[in-house]
Amino acid sequence: MARLPGAPGPHRPTEHGPPGRSAFQSDAAALGRLIGEAFVDDPVSLWAMGTPAAVIQTYSTLVRHVYLPRGLCTLEDGVGATLWLPPGADKRLPFAASLALGLSLSLQAPGRHLWRTWHLDQALRRKRPTSAHMYLFAIGVRRSERGRGRGGLLLSRSLAQCDALQLPVFLENTHPSNRNFYQKHNFEITETYSPIKGCPPIDAMWRPPRPIG
Repeated sequence: MARLPGAPGPHRPTEHGPPGRSAFQSDAAALGRLIGEAFVDDPVSLWAMGTPAAVIQTYSTLVRHVYLPRGLCTLEDGVGATLWLPPGADKRLPFAASLALGLSLSLQAPGRHLWRTWHLDQALRRKRPTSAHMYLFAIGVRRSERGRGRGGLLLSRSLAQCDALQLPVFLENTHPSNRNFYQKHNFEITETYSPIKGCPPIDAMWRPPRPIG
């Protein structure tokens, strides 16, 4: 776990992280698969990575090498999960992990998908706000549990923790059907754009912290 501003001890879960059971490296396989499977029908992920298997592998790699060591990850009853980065955390894969993922993806889909994935990541990083914020990279719920309010509850609890820290939240919505879900949680669309040529549109969304008390 990465440390939030003012939180004690580096790389430890703290009371300031999003709620739910904190995830650790021992959860990497389960967490990566849960999040990956939640995004196999995501239009941006499929356009960039090419196949559902490549989507799952990419998200699993990000979980293991970025969001678990640097971020704040939660698991809810094994059916829901969130991946966050605190202010200042770097979302880039380490070089060795990036190279291994690229070689693997090149065997699963045409080479254009490797190009798309790399350039998409570059374009999204350039669009990140520069002011301090929590970054919600992903929230996912197992398909069999969707429609039961689990995602909304998971997000609401997490946002309450962000409000307690008076930190805004930024995310990129990559699926049009999720727009209303985030807007119900007080996210505002700041821009809808295609980060690179041919990519399905993405909503940049921002949520200011709600006043406490």
